[in-house]
Formats: sequence, structure tokens, C-alpha cells
Amino acid sequence: MLKWWRFIFLFLLLNFPLKAQKYYADPSPVVQQKLEKWRDLKFGLLMHWGAYSQWGIVESWSICPEDYPWCQRTMGPDPHHYFKYLQAYQKLQTTFNPSKFNPSKWAKAAKDAGMKYLVFTTKHHDGFCMFDSKFTDYKVTDVKCPFHKNQKADITKEIFKAFRKQGLWIGAYFSKPDWHNEYYWNPYFPPLDRNVNYDPELHSNWWQKFVEYTHNQIMELVTRYGPIDSLWLDGGWVAKKTQEELEIYYLKRLKENKSGFIKNRVVSQDIKLAELVKKARQTQPDLIVVDRAVEGPFQNYLTPENTIPDSIIEAPWESCIIAGGGWSWVPNAKYKSAEEVIKILINIVAKGGNLLLNIAPRPDGEWDQQAYELLSEVGHWLRINGEAIYGTRAWRTFKQNNIWFSRKQDHSALYAFVTDEMPKKLEIENLKIPLNTKIEILGSSQTLLWKDSDNGIAILIPDDLRKNPPCKFAWAIKIPLKN
Repeated sequence: MLKWWRFIFLFLLLNFPLKAQKYYADPSPVVQQKLEKWRDLKFGLLMHWGAYSQWGIVESWSICPEDYPWCQRTMGPDPHHYFKYLQAYQKLQTTFNPSKFNPSKWAKAAKDAGMKYLVFTTKHHDGFCMFDSKFTDYKVTDVKCPFHKNQKADITKEIFKAFRKQGLWIGAYFSKPDWHNEYYWNPYFPPLDRNVNYDPELHSNWWQKFVEYTHNQIMELVTRYGPIDSLWLDGGWVAKKTQEELEIYYLKRLKENKSGFIKNRVVSQDIKLAELVKKARQTQPDLIVVDRAVEGPFQNYLTPENTIPDSIIEAPWESCIIAGGGWSWVPNAKYKSAEEVIKILINIVAKGGNLLLNIAPRPDGEWDQQAYELLSEVGHWLRINGEAIYGTRAWRTFKQNNIWFSRKQDHSALYAFVTDEMPKKLEIENLKIPLNTKIEILGSSQTLLWKDSDNGIAILIPDDLRKNPPCKFAWAIKIPLKN
């Protein structure tokens, strides 16, 4: 029974907005140094790929018994019958055969695009492993999967090797929930929602086996797959919950049941992450751990999904953004233009973050041609303007009118991005620089004239540069802050 003071406290939490997630800096100096280097990278590649790609559907979610648009079942012989659908979905393992899989081609395209790191889905929520795990047969290398005969059958190994060869950092996406594992969705009970389908306290022996399974698989990744720079853990609902958090949930359920329905539960699901991270860092001491959406010491950087924050965030952060279609491959996907991606990148960098752009491989092991074309254009722009992107941090403001800003980490230069039509005169407020400062547009050797204004500086753009700029879409003006 709730005490009266706790009831009032919970009522206030439920009826007034909460503050944004608090960031906890990792206490390890080695990890902090690694994070600063990661923040310099700015542009990465995320890839969602699995047996589900054969149906061109959203990854994993159609087998989750929740009533959301992304959980709708549309494929298979009987999508209206859950258990028949689940059986057909799991049989996708027996037809997955990406014969055009060539990770070297992807890695080269990513490098040429100016991408500096990779995050690949080694296992999504459905539990299908894209690596050669010894702890399950639900994997791409099992004899039931026709691709197991291919010399590149261990897809994760081949992808990591190819991208590492091109100099990109390696990130392993790993789903904490596993909807195929019998100790997460135990066959004694039907699945209820995205959570474990039993009470971990009542069936502690089952839960302990799941914790061991999770630890074993992650240790496989950090010990058998070469240097791993980041462990990107998805499924934030799998986390230890305090008694107060559980009480908040149940009070909310009582409140909302008067007019609605809570579609998924809150359950304490402690996978002993502190123990796991300690073991993993014995092998990879500077491993960045991203326990997504779980406030605490193992969320080494924040990860807003398919959105961009409204303001500068001082903590390390990264927006994961879909390039085209969905997170996983869908037929006839409409891709963002290079101009859109470049402006998204500028927006994110100006606020101190990184862009993790998702490209979804097709079931045959190729990318859509539009993906290659998009990355090629972005790469051309970055070869001219990369100085204003890589190794930068947010300035004291991210934007003035149509001008976006970044600065070098050592405060040696300020960069002003123009993302609309190039004006004849560019005014930057609240900035004072020495009279002998040489200002230029990246990609041009021409020195720009400038003068002090009432509240900053005014930069003059000559007509020949306005008519023939060094690149398309957006331009970076370099203003040295140290002479």
C-alpha cells in the first residue's frame, strides 16, 4: 500500500512534465578520452539487416503483440493469425540467402561519403543472429540457413573486417530483448507485449538463464570479432527498475484505465549490466557502451531517434536518422536528397552531435542504387567542407537567422554555414576578431572582405563567388579565432 506522501510524490510526477534525461559521465578516463575522439567523427553509418528484409517489413516488430502501426502484420500465409504468422516469420531463416553480399563495396562507399564509423545490427529484437553465436541455432550460419554455405556466412565478421580495413570505427548493435529465446518469451506463456512474458522474480531460474545467454553472446562479440569501439544496446525497456518506478507505472495504469489502455507493461528486467560491462572492458578497455534510453552510467552518449534536438546538448550525443524507407529495407523506398542529409548534418553538428545515417541492405545483399548516389554526393560536399564538420563542437549559439555555426575543439576557428541563397553581406552578431583576420569560404582561395558592425562583424560576399560557389547546397565560411 502506498504511503500518503509517496502518493502525492507520484501524482506530481505523473501530472507535470519531467526534465530531459540526465547524463552520467563515465568515470573511466580511458572511456572519456575515447568519447572525445568519437565526438570528432561526426558522421556514421547504421545498418539494419536481417532475415526480415526478405519481406520488406519493419525489423522484428511485426511479431510483437502490441497494437501500434509498426507492429502490423501484412506478410506471410496468414497474417491475421498471430502464431501462424510467428511460425512463418521464423522460417525466413530457411530462405535467407544474400548472394550479392559484398561488404567491401559498402565500406568503400561509406569511406568515400566521409563516414567515420559503423553501427551494425548483430542481433535485433527477433533474436536472429547475424553472427556465428555458439549459443543458438537461430543464426545466419546455421545449416537451416542456405547462406551458411557461403564463405562470407558470418556476416558480422565480414562487415567488421571490411569497414575496419577502410579505417572506420566499429560499433556492434545488440538487442537486449530476445523474442526468440525461450527464457525471454517462455513457451509456457503467450507473449504479452515487448517485455519478458513472465515475472522474473517468480521465475528467477528462467531469468538467470536469460541473463547468462545475453552475457555469453555479448562476450562473443567483444572477444571474437576484433577491436570493437562501441557496444550499442537497444531495447531500453530491458533494465532494472526501482520500486518507485514500478509504483509510478501502476498508478499511471490505474489512472489511464478509466479512459484508455496502456499497451506495454513496465517490468524490472535486470541483466546485470554493470557486471557485463566490467567483463567486456577487460578485453576492450576503452569500449564505449550505449545503453540506449536508460538513464545511468552505461549510456555513454545520448541517442535521439529520427529526430534532432531543439538546442545545443553539452553531453555526447548522436541522432540516428533514416536515409530512405524505414530502418530495414522496404521496396521502392524514397531516399532523402543529398541536400537534405547535408543540412541535417549541419543542424546536428551545430548543436554538438553526430549523425548516424541508416541505410538498409536489400535481401539479396546489395544496397539500393539511390543509397550509393546519395552517399557519393554527400562525400563530394564533405571533401570540400569537412574541416567545418570533423573535430568540431557547438559554438555559444547554434544559429543566427539562416547562419549555422560550429567551432574547432581548440577554439582556433569558427565556421558559419549558409544553407539558403548566398547573400551579398553576411552579418554575425556578438563576435569580435582582430583586424588582420583572414576570412574565406572553404573550397575557395579568395579572401573575403569584412568589417566591424554595430554588434559583431559583416562579411561581404563578391558576386563571382555568389554566382559560382565552390559546392552545392551549403557553404562554410571559415573565421580564424586565433592568429
